[in-house]
Amino acid sequence: MNPAISISPVKRFLNMLKVDKREIISVYVYALFNGVITLSLPLGIQAIINLISGGQVSTSWFILVIFVIVGVIASGVMQIMQLTITENIQQKIFTRSAFEFAYRIPRMKMESIKNTYIPELANRFFDTLSVQKGLSKILIDFSSASLQVVFGLILLSLYHPFFIMFGLLLVVVVYLIFRFTAPKGLKTSIIESKNKYMVAHWLEELARAMETFKLAGQTPLPLERTDDVVEGYLTSRKAHFKTLLTQYINLVGFKVLVTAGLLLIGGLLVINQQMNIGQFVAAEIIIILVLNSVEKLILSMETIYDVLTSIEKIGNVTDIPLDSDSGTTADTSDDQGLSINITNLGYRFSYLKEDTIKNVNLSIEAGEKICLSGYNGSGKSLLLHVVSGLYDEYSGSISSQGVPLTSWCKADFHKLIGDNLTRGDIFNATLFENISLGKPEITMSRVQQVAEIVGLKDFVDAIPQGYYTTLLPEGRNLPQSIILRIMLARSIAGNFKMILLEDNFNQLNEKDKASFLDFLLSQQWTVIAVSNDPFVADKFDRTIVMEKGEIIAKGTVSSMTTYPWYSNIFSKK
Repeated sequence: MNPAISISPVKRFLNMLKVDKREIISVYVYALFNGVITLSLPLGIQAIINLISGGQVSTSWFILVIFVIVGVIASGVMQIMQLTITENIQQKIFTRSAFEFAYRIPRMKMESIKNTYIPELANRFFDTLSVQKGLSKILIDFSSASLQVVFGLILLSLYHPFFIMFGLLLVVVVYLIFRFTAPKGLKTSIIESKNKYMVAHWLEELARAMETFKLAGQTPLPLERTDDVVEGYLTSRKAHFKTLLTQYINLVGFKVLVTAGLLLIGGLLVINQQMNIGQFVAAEIIIILVLNSVEKLILSMETIYDVLTSIEKIGNVTDIPLDSDSGTTADTSDDQGLSINITNLGYRFSYLKEDTIKNVNLSIEAGEKICLSGYNGSGKSLLLHVVSGLYDEYSGSISSQGVPLTSWCKADFHKLIGDNLTRGDIFNATLFENISLGKPEITMSRVQQVAEIVGLKDFVDAIPQGYYTTLLPEGRNLPQSIILRIMLARSIAGNFKMILLEDNFNQLNEKDKASFLDFLLSQQWTVIAVSNDPFVADKFDRTIVMEKGEIIAKGTVSSMTTYPWYSNIFSKK
């Protein structure tokens, strides 16, 4: 989450409602009329009591009965209209949330999420469901209850000045209850939600590493860790419920005092003939409606906490900075690859004291084929990731086609790159979609062509649905060699200007390795590949050797055989 962004949950909620401002106004208009109709019914009942107390049936009595019945029907129609509108709003919220997550996740800045497990973060989408369920209660019940309290107090003030004091007391008490308990309730609700996600995350981890724990035998770790996270949730839940309980206790005590006071004082007013029996019954009905509305307001607080907390959790995703869609796009209309110029490049992970790569200076011509070699942990893969534009917080400079990488439109730059970086993965979609990534310019014939180049054709022919076979997440049930071939096919399927490849050629047999390299190096695109295999490195134009984050040698691999580190780095596997 971006520390510079600090938006209160209430403000997030209001910003969310602005999008559906017209529909929400309609809900409040219906709530307004519904409140007026609901509170006018006691007036009709009062008039009916006055008429029937005479013991005769009259036309006025009949009209008033019809009036009350029509009022009940109208109130029901208003509620149905409110439900219809809120259902429409809920569907819009779900749709917007789904598309916003889908848009944001591929564009998140890598530095902002390097300490975050993104699949777990994506679980925040389920908070959208909590917002959906709670929103209708807030818009309908909360708004209707608020208006009924306001209109009820206005109506009561017409019966006797005493009820004006009652109204002021009610407003003050409700305000004090909200003022002193709501902030704490929201805080404890957010803490409870965090602990709830910790439980869900641990269960996901158990599912992800199921084979590990199955083969571990009778280890107590799954239950011990579950006990820890569940205990954390229960502790936070108890703290939240304590706040809710305080609100409920205040409500019950207030209702008892108000009911006792109104019955006694209202009865005295009738005895002293300052109110007639019809007014007394109507006033009591209104008071009961007002008290029920106040009760509904306070009981709605848990729903309000849940909605605000859910919006805050969704904000954990929407606050993450994104790659900029603006920027310069260099001219790449020719068939040549991208040129890369690196000057004094350095990169340090936040948890390390020293740079992982440092003082890297390298110029790569368009269409040049470069092999990166070196000891494990020398910074080869990180250099590949920085050149790909995954990371921005580096020192020094990187430019492509003469344009600084920071000035490029990231989407346009990434569109020109094919890769099989270790961060790539198989996702839950068809084999064709896993290779084409849904890009319209990559046709079935192109996918078939690259599949044959990487030695994937025999596997495709052996499965019943061929390229339309749906693959499981992470390539479950697929051999590692097939996963590699799929990713290699993906890396060369598009109209790319630069190919970035990790060191996994050795998982191919010699025939497929030679076939793939011959195709890869015969094209005009720029290639930067990581490998310590001398057979692979010898086919590239230049080999760059790295040690402890720095370049220690440049040239052809055959010119490096006299270096003392050669036999340690380059080995035929």
